[in-house]
Amino acid sequence: MNDMFEALEALTDRDPDRRDVAAAVLGDFLRGAALDEDSARLAVGRLVGVAVNEPSTKVRESALNSISEADHYRLPLALVEPLAAAMPTMEPELLVHTLYILGATHDPRARPLIEPFLHHPDPEVRKEARLAAAEITTVESEGLTHNS
Repeated sequence: MNDMFEALEALTDRDPDRRDVAAAVLGDFLRGAALDEDSARLAVGRLVGVAVNEPSTKVRESALNSISEADHYRLPLALVEPLAAAMPTMEPELLVHTLYILGATHDPRARPLIEPFLHHPDPEVRKEARLAAAEITTVESEGLTHNS
C-alpha cells in the first residue's frame, strides 16, 4: 500500500515525466484489483483531478487511461463527473478515454454527458460515445443500476 501512496504523492511532482509514471503506476494497481474499494476511489479521485487540471496532455492521457483500468470497481458517477467539465476542450484521444469511463459507471445520469459526443467530428469519439451509451442502455434494460 505504501507504493500506492508514493504514486499519489508523485502525482504532484514538478517533473511531468514523474507525474506520468505515477499515473501509470496507479493504473497498474487499479488493473490488478490490488486495491480495496476505498483505496480505488481515492486513487481514481486523485487521477480525475490530474486529468482535469494537468497542463501536460501526456500526463492527462496517462491519468485517464489509469482510471479506465478501474472499470471492475463500483465507481460512482459523482467521482468521475468532474471530467465532464473538461470534455469540451479535450483532444479526441482524451475524449475516448473519458467516454469509456462515463459508460463504465453504468449510471443513467451519465447519458446526457455522453450524448453530445455522438455527433463529434472524430469517428473514434463517435464510436466510443455509442459504446458508452450502449453500456448504460444494456444495464438499464437488465434492470441493474449503479448508484453506489
